[in-house]
Amino acid sequence: MPEQWDYKKAGLDLEQYEQTIAGIQTHLARTHRAGVMPPPFPPRRGGKGVGGFASLFDLAAAGNYTHPVLVTCTDGVGSKLKIAQMMQTFDTVGIDLVAMSVNDLICTGGEPLVFLDYLAMASDNPGLTEQLIQGIADGCRDSGCALGGGETAILPDFYQPGDFDLAGFAAGIVERDQIIDGRAIQPGDAVIGLASSGLHSNGFSLVRKVVFEVARLHIADRVPELGRTVGDELLTPTRLYVQPIRRLLATHRAAIHGLAHITGGGLPDNLRRILPPGCRVTLQRQAWTCPPVFTWLQTLGNIAEAEMFRVFNMGIGFVVIAQAAAAAAILQHLVDEGIAAWRIGEVCEGEPGIEWAR
Repeated sequence: MPEQWDYKKAGLDLEQYEQTIAGIQTHLARTHRAGVMPPPFPPRRGGKGVGGFASLFDLAAAGNYTHPVLVTCTDGVGSKLKIAQMMQTFDTVGIDLVAMSVNDLICTGGEPLVFLDYLAMASDNPGLTEQLIQGIADGCRDSGCALGGGETAILPDFYQPGDFDLAGFAAGIVERDQIIDGRAIQPGDAVIGLASSGLHSNGFSLVRKVVFEVARLHIADRVPELGRTVGDELLTPTRLYVQPIRRLLATHRAAIHGLAHITGGGLPDNLRRILPPGCRVTLQRQAWTCPPVFTWLQTLGNIAEAEMFRVFNMGIGFVVIAQAAAAAAILQHLVDEGIAAWRIGEVCEGEPGIEWAR
């Protein structure tokens, strides 16, 4: 008699999946905010159930917007996930996932409203999933947006046991006449850099090559220059800039001409994205304190300085370009927010791009 097959034998246990969904409900609830509409029906018996086909958000409850514009963006965590696997610590990469999208979203001057996640793995793992969603919920709460839902895909033929991947999607809102897109940037504007928390979530293919293959270090090795283990340093989550920037905009929006999240491509590529024709940025390399992780990596891998600035944030995770007259007040505001910040350069005439002051 031929063997009888079912979904569980093929790699997906539907009963275990129900347990996974039940285990993340408290984290979803923690991210509730004004505008989130409840599902039309209560959960099924026993608190189980995956919810409706989509989440609903009442834009009228989001705030006093006259001409609201939808803002959307998406990103992932990349091969930093490999570090989480090595550490068997999965809550912080959830924060990274949120940060990579919402930090982009606020560059428009907008407000994040809803975040969605996509998780793909070889086999259902309720414990791993709950850790990931816990971190995502932490990032959403810090950013003031709701975790509206997500997708968990069990793909045993695509991933090796223990492997998983994450993607995130953020939706927000901005008043049409309050959009910040860099058009107002002009020569004489000040360039203000906000401190990063370290590597954030960029360049980890190079990081892993240098640290684990070239230097042959292990995740638990303690690095004197860093005062912590390799794993603790590399898994430090991306800084969330949403609330400090939104409070800054509440008091200094008229003076702010451009905002940039410093991710892949570093300062050169990400500043170029917001510079209008005829504007160039001159940066003072000695104006800010670079975290020791970058010097350590550069020495470990004999990496050229230009490559370091092209791949990593080098200690500047976010940039505000503003009227020079408002620079001192903006810097003080950021200090009051608890974020180290420096005036790192100025806008001058020239082709869009950056140059280093001599």
